[in-house]
Amino acid sequence: MRRMLPLVAGLLLPGALAAQGDPGYRVGVVSESGDIVTWLKPGAGTLTQDRVIPVGIMPADIDGPHNLAVSPDNRYYYISIAHGTPFGTLWKMDATTDTLVGRAPLEMFPTTIGLTPDGELAFVANSDFHGDHPRMNVVSVVHTPTMTTITHLPACDMPHGVKSNHAGTLVYVSCMNSDELLEIEVATLRIGRRVKTGTGHDMNAMAGMDHGAMNHAAPAPASQASAPPAPAADASCAPTFVSVSPDDKTLYAACNHSGTLQVWDAVSLTRTKEIQLGAGAYNVEPSADGKWVIVTNKKDKSFSLVDAQTLTEVARIPTTKKIVHGVAYSPDGRYAFISQESIGADPGAVDMLDLASRKVVATMPVPAQPTGIAIWRAAGH
Repeated sequence: MRRMLPLVAGLLLPGALAAQGDPGYRVGVVSESGDIVTWLKPGAGTLTQDRVIPVGIMPADIDGPHNLAVSPDNRYYYISIAHGTPFGTLWKMDATTDTLVGRAPLEMFPTTIGLTPDGELAFVANSDFHGDHPRMNVVSVVHTPTMTTITHLPACDMPHGVKSNHAGTLVYVSCMNSDELLEIEVATLRIGRRVKTGTGHDMNAMAGMDHGAMNHAAPAPASQASAPPAPAADASCAPTFVSVSPDDKTLYAACNHSGTLQVWDAVSLTRTKEIQLGAGAYNVEPSADGKWVIVTNKKDKSFSLVDAQTLTEVARIPTTKKIVHGVAYSPDGRYAFISQESIGADPGAVDMLDLASRKVVATMPVPAQPTGIAIWRAAGH
């Protein structure tokens, strides 16, 4: 791994906390075009840079870190590295020393990391943005204590979002091109159910293609299995992310094509509501207290604050940069942090939203295409 970048004067050493006025957590964001992880220190309506950690193994090329996830015990953080020879990898980093602990092989252009609540398994979507479509892509399952890749589970066309429920029994996957949600049983590593979110490609028509196609899925009705792939139309969703409510009863899917938030009953796996938001709805995250759902609008230079009880958009908040990406909440539920991508030489940023006032109270420029964002908590906080 590359050596750590020189520390800027006044920044904290890796893993160290300021003796006075420290919030007890950090906001981490990966930069896809710069092969770095930037850790930010929040204050009372402020953001300052804490440290910058290089990642990647190809100095002459961009490795492309895309997503960041912190282990439930806060001892480690995981990074999906998109590029490789030829596949990507999952990196496990020590959260105290920022040193590499292990790597696990993934497949083509891994994106989102979904950790089970016990931290034992990482489910990683291999989105394969640059391959031929429609095709069957896989979700990689990694045993994190040993960093062993258990399986590459045949899933759908361009899986992107991955999220475990809080019980640790089910993992949900959003599939952009095949326009569906999948439900993976953690105990068996099988796809138990799949439902359509819109009129994208039909994966049931792809049986017998790559990786044995639908061998792991529940059988489809004959009328669907024999149907040709449906063309994308105005009714397509193209779900980029899926999240789970704190009580595991509700799923939220961000529809990139229609600019909507779909709400699903997790028990029956039926859609209960669809809410019109901004163009290019991309990432969706509910708050831990169950009050809010935030959706980033990638083509609208905004993010939507949705009341989780009434399922209405109560505010659409402009961002400081044009292309919006991910969402993370402070442990105390006071703030939300929104990552925004770069355009050319202009850096991206992280905006800090005060949830009570519904105003952006701080912003920090972050270079080189910041994307995935997550929260790390210090011991005892």
